[in-house]
Amino acid sequence: MDDADARPGWATYRDRTEAGQRLAEDLVDLDLHRPLVLALPRGGVPVGRAVADVLGAPLDVLLVRKIGAPGHRELGVGAIGEDDVEVLDTGRIAALGLSPAAVQRVIVEERRELARRVERYRTLGRRHDVQERDVVVVDDGVATGGTARAALEVVRHRGARRVVLAVPVGSQKALGELAHDADRVVCPVTVTGPFAVGGWYRDFHQLDDDEVIALLDRST
Repeated sequence: MDDADARPGWATYRDRTEAGQRLAEDLVDLDLHRPLVLALPRGGVPVGRAVADVLGAPLDVLLVRKIGAPGHRELGVGAIGEDDVEVLDTGRIAALGLSPAAVQRVIVEERRELARRVERYRTLGRRHDVQERDVVVVDDGVATGGTARAALEVVRHRGARRVVLAVPVGSQKALGELAHDADRVVCPVTVTGPFAVGGWYRDFHQLDDDEVIALLDRST
């Protein structure tokens, strides 16, 4: 992994596709058994598409949602995932003085959005069995690690043979913590301070549902 500070002088990746191709270079030598790539929508899907193409693996989505603090939704206090997975940062919730009822209202709202995306992205009934497979969980970056932790818990719960977390750029601190949840963490560029994932891409446009579905429909 290459270490970097929180303010790159230039964007490391042209776009998410290039980032996925670079990421795949570090994955091809892992001797993955029946690999399956699970991407976190929306931004992780083009990264996952490129990784899956290089590995010759199928691509699927893994639905997770950040739980933002009430009134400050950009500040994550946890995450939810498929299969009723819920990961909350109880220390941060307490430090912010948030009431359980207020947090629960956000969770209910995010559960609705997660259900909508499951229905939208799995119109063809797409959901691959992870058992006896090495699963590569992919996103376009990890800043705090909340959604990634929820995703890894979902995959563990489903019985994957081995779980690999793969991201093009990530917080050194968050990745160190996530190493306890994954069998392997792969990240070409680690950042030592607070940062915005989008700052490491020249093209970091927000994908819409149609773009995500088109990428999934190309799956192996």
